[in-house]
Amino acid sequence: MYDIVIVGAGPAGLTAALYALRADKKVLVLEKETFGGQITYSPNVENYPGFLKMSGNEFAEKLLDQVLTHGAEVELAEVTGITAEGKTRIVKTAEASYATRSVILATGARHRTLGLDGEAELIGNGISFCALCDGAFYSGRDVAVIGGGNSALQEAVLLSDVCKSVTIVQNLPKLTGEARLQKTLAEKENVRIVCSHTVDAYLTNSSGLSGIRIKDADSGELRELAVDGVFLAVGLVPQNAPFAENVTLNDWGYVDADESCTTKDPAIFTAGDCRQKRVRQIATAISDGAAAALAACHYLDE
Repeated sequence: MYDIVIVGAGPAGLTAALYALRADKKVLVLEKETFGGQITYSPNVENYPGFLKMSGNEFAEKLLDQVLTHGAEVELAEVTGITAEGKTRIVKTAEASYATRSVILATGARHRTLGLDGEAELIGNGISFCALCDGAFYSGRDVAVIGGGNSALQEAVLLSDVCKSVTIVQNLPKLTGEARLQKTLAEKENVRIVCSHTVDAYLTNSSGLSGIRIKDADSGELRELAVDGVFLAVGLVPQNAPFAENVTLNDWGYVDADESCTTKDPAIFTAGDCRQKRVRQIATAISDGAAAALAACHYLDE
């Protein structure tokens, strides 16, 4: 019997494990893919307090080592559901079931991708999702932002301050982001907006990404754009589907929970990018992890 089973081993989940372990709880962390989560895709992390620069992998390894040193059990396994047996929760995977007194969901949210050939290999090597995290690597260079909503326009504004040029590619006939952001971008001499076009292919050379091929949604005409980097801003996909019966999800699939990180089930808590929130950064994920662990420990101690 575990005190806490944590689903997800990104910054939120591992921070939750650390806080729970320091409160002398028996903790199991289950991760279906990569310990460290999406931060491992970032070649450089420069916005984490106390560290001038480090790679996402380095950050994840240090956090995982810290958690293991404190006595956490970790397993690579995909959680398929949670059931209740009285005050006990049964966390199920394809291979096993784990009895626990409480659960923290830190499943994260995946950036939606375009599903094009070679895309996975270019993530972190030409394809990025966060201008705040990676924009500085493209200082003085040409980039494209894919998407036309608020997130895409905010990315484009940030990139326009450091990049030589920014091309926004939107599949719809017009941008859908706030008028204020559209006005800001319209005043930028280094920003170009291409609507009613989709990305048809990534272009590469021996150094990596060299451009994109775009397709006119009306005529079907193809043309190539030479860019050094692509920032995808076509939405996020929270990883909460297996838990729809356990917690309340909002219209976009995020766990409906505030900063207390509690859910409708008193034994289930949530943390990180899978929770509804406005800002998704390492710092906010870690904050959630601490809050969820402390809330879980309070529940257990009560």
